[in-house]
Amino acid sequence: MKRTLVITFCFILSAFSSFAQSDAAYIKDNYTKYEYQIPMRDGKKLFTSVYVPKDQSKKYPIMMDRTPYSVAPYGTDKYKAGLGPSSQFVHDGYIFVYQDVRGRWMSEGIYEEMTPELEQHKTNKDVDEGTDTYDTIDWLIKNLPNNNGKVGVWGISYPGFYSTTALLSRHPALAAVSPQAPIADLYRDDAFHNGAFMLVANFGFYPGFTNRQDDKPTQRRAQGFDPGTNDGYKFFMDMGSMRNSNAKYYKDTIRLWNEMMDHPNYDQHWKDRNVLLHLHDIKTPTLVTGGWYDAEDLYGAINTYKVLVKNNPATPVYFAMGPWVHGGWARGNGDHLGDVSFDGPTGPMYREKIEFAFFSHYLKGTPLDIANINTFETGVNQWKTYKQWPPVEAQEKNLYLLPDGKLSFSAPTTTKNDYKEFVSDPMNPVPFIDGIDFDMKREYMTADQRFAEKRPDVLTYQTDVLDNDVTLAGNIWANLKVSTTGTDADWIVKVLDVYPDTATANQFTGKDVKMAGYEQMVRSEAMRGKFRNSFSNPEPFVPGKVTPVNFELQDVLHTFKKGHRIMVQIQSTWFPLIDRNTQQFQDIMKAKDTDFKKATHRVYSSKANPSYLKVRVL
Repeated sequence: MKRTLVITFCFILSAFSSFAQSDAAYIKDNYTKYEYQIPMRDGKKLFTSVYVPKDQSKKYPIMMDRTPYSVAPYGTDKYKAGLGPSSQFVHDGYIFVYQDVRGRWMSEGIYEEMTPELEQHKTNKDVDEGTDTYDTIDWLIKNLPNNNGKVGVWGISYPGFYSTTALLSRHPALAAVSPQAPIADLYRDDAFHNGAFMLVANFGFYPGFTNRQDDKPTQRRAQGFDPGTNDGYKFFMDMGSMRNSNAKYYKDTIRLWNEMMDHPNYDQHWKDRNVLLHLHDIKTPTLVTGGWYDAEDLYGAINTYKVLVKNNPATPVYFAMGPWVHGGWARGNGDHLGDVSFDGPTGPMYREKIEFAFFSHYLKGTPLDIANINTFETGVNQWKTYKQWPPVEAQEKNLYLLPDGKLSFSAPTTTKNDYKEFVSDPMNPVPFIDGIDFDMKREYMTADQRFAEKRPDVLTYQTDVLDNDVTLAGNIWANLKVSTTGTDADWIVKVLDVYPDTATANQFTGKDVKMAGYEQMVRSEAMRGKFRNSFSNPEPFVPGKVTPVNFELQDVLHTFKKGHRIMVQIQSTWFPLIDRNTQQFQDIMKAKDTDFKKATHRVYSSKANPSYLKVRVL
């Protein structure tokens, strides 16, 4: 969901896909725009833009997108340049509906982040996004001429969350829904990854997002935040501790930012914002879409699919995952990310063969011939279909960290309590990118990690040269045995594909980049150690005590080709992607600049204390 101010509005626009310039003229010639204030059951009214085909000789299904990012442009004489998920929908004929959600832009009410969903709605005052969607659909079906009685809902990122909550409306006219990169659990998706705060992604987002904090509808855009520099590493180091975000910049003026600062633990505030808990008794056919390189809401896509399938086994649920960044399937070719090529466009295939086919079938009755699971296998760059995810063929194996820096599917045999250690200094954190940028630069998800390997505070383990392809399909779990001289520590694990010395550049390779020996990021994740046993009840480390730290790195479908190596890097800072741990057991959001301390961390790799990654191998 969240990007820094530099690209906030570019991201907002991306939620509407990219369309051929000719679509803008076509839409004006073939659609009539209307604007409505649709009443909800509690009396609040939600601003809604509706684009209706001028040809009224037949009935049309409704395609709806509910968004906190504005349905602009406002005014019945001002048209969007594109409608629907892709250009195909425009030319095929649908009624398109866009709605400002409660408390945003021109809609009434007070906005809440990921409005807590209610299991019961006993009175008209018991409202949430599910009831708002139900009331909207009900009004549309009854008031829009020439609709065919079927509604589809789609959305990317935050609108992806509102697509998920559309499922909770359980309205009989809701015929198809596609949550795309949906936020599912706000704590885990966008705010805190395993307790580590996603600093750069959130910091610039809220000033640009917060255009109103009251119940007064407005078209006013937020001012945003100007850091005065493109050097995010230096800016956030100069800012100091997290509490300085208010002391120096926000001055306690942004309610939604303060909610994150006030709730670093997974308490009731966050539990109320976990929509996964409500995904039961769903009958609506659903297409969940995500990208393997989505830096914002990878968790949301994967877990929305898994929970829907588990809780609703009789419901048609489809899953599409490609080599995309956040929303990348909706625009552009999806043919590369940074220096890494995917050997051709991937976005157009998804838009035509999966997304359009899905909605056309369930809203218009056209034939449907798509697999339950459509996933792009990176490394070999080819689409694969499965009946379920993870594939039943994938076998669990342990990939062990060995004392000599090797990585192997064979467990360590040494009885000596071997370990590798490093000094972690929060005043000299490991950068998450090799270069200067203020944004959460999306290319970091596939970026070369040789710059990190050179540092003494990054541990490296790698296999011998592979004599066969190794394909990982499914989630990865880090199972570490560690110790620290402090009472808290972050643990960052990165899984890399190391290219052979014979690798050559492709058309997207950067000018000064050598693909020989390239260390491509495949999957990475952080864990704030004090949450190792519970995100609700953190615990300190006992200095010097060997302690298990286990956490999920999320799913992949990637082949490490013959001649490549698999590498794992472990570090304790990743700045400013995540905030700095003081390495003392305390509320880091309230810490002072003087609280940051150096600590020595050890990662063990012996028979008694093995560290390994649990993977699924095809």
